[in-house]
Amino acid sequence: MTDAPNPLDAAARVLRIEGEALLTMAAALPDDFGAAVEAMLACKGRVILSGIGKSGHIARKIAATLSSTGTPAYFVHPAEASHGDLGTITPADIVLALSNSGETTELGDMIAHTRRFSIPLIALCSKAGSTLSLAADLRLILPPAPEACPLGMAPTTSTTMALALGDALAVALMERRGFEPEHFRTFHPGGRLGARLARVGQLMRSDDLPLVPMEMPMAETLLVMTQKGFGTAGVMDGPHLAGVITDGDLRRNMVGLMDKQAIDVATRNPLTAPPDMLAAEAVALMNERKITMLFVIDAEAHPLGILHIHDCLRAGVQ
Repeated sequence: MTDAPNPLDAAARVLRIEGEALLTMAAALPDDFGAAVEAMLACKGRVILSGIGKSGHIARKIAATLSSTGTPAYFVHPAEASHGDLGTITPADIVLALSNSGETTELGDMIAHTRRFSIPLIALCSKAGSTLSLAADLRLILPPAPEACPLGMAPTTSTTMALALGDALAVALMERRGFEPEHFRTFHPGGRLGARLARVGQLMRSDDLPLVPMEMPMAETLLVMTQKGFGTAGVMDGPHLAGVITDGDLRRNMVGLMDKQAIDVATRNPLTAPPDMLAAEAVALMNERKITMLFVIDAEAHPLGILHIHDCLRAGVQ
């Protein structure tokens, strides 16, 4: 009776085989990789991804990654393309077709369509002499590598290399475009990722701010604080924020409060935030100082808004 195969040994073997294949590809990228990046960068339309089976799943993921990182991309199923969806592919587009063997029959109509209308075609496959490779304008040929499947048949290493090469294309395009975090948030407005990238200026309240002049009597200042509903007041020296009055300042100045002016009660040089600060950084500051709101000011100390920690939490910033 033989011992049952150890799943940990199988897992380590698969990861080692696929990892070695990725390192091999990193050391010798396809010759047309740079040209493919430049062609996609120059594309006036979209990068059209296509493939069938496992290659189709990888193509969908590459399309999603490209789209979210500044390169408009769209997946077209080759079978649907043969039944009308070829009309979605225009001469302004570029096609990136995936097929491990390069002999996928279902890609035939799409290949013919790109040749007929002079639409640039990039092949991502493992066979340099395949039908797809020979028809393409540019070729991303995967290096020879064994599949991690013990039968050597199930697409494993080949799909991992194709997926990684798609990520490499997306990142190279990001860098060529000068893609910044604020651009990234444009395509990821929802969920925790969007919240992490939110800026103070996007979450602050900027309407009807509770601003009072330095010499305003505290009786009138309290009315402003009550009417505006922020529980605070910004004390102004002309157009500049000179101080902030909070509930804590009121408690510390209870004796003779109504005989004082706003500037007498205010905390001078208060903690503030610029509008381009990440909201997550502002929340960390508020937690550190044990306060619940910040005035948002520009470089000249002009008040732009108020950021309340509750607004940040509602937006998912923590």
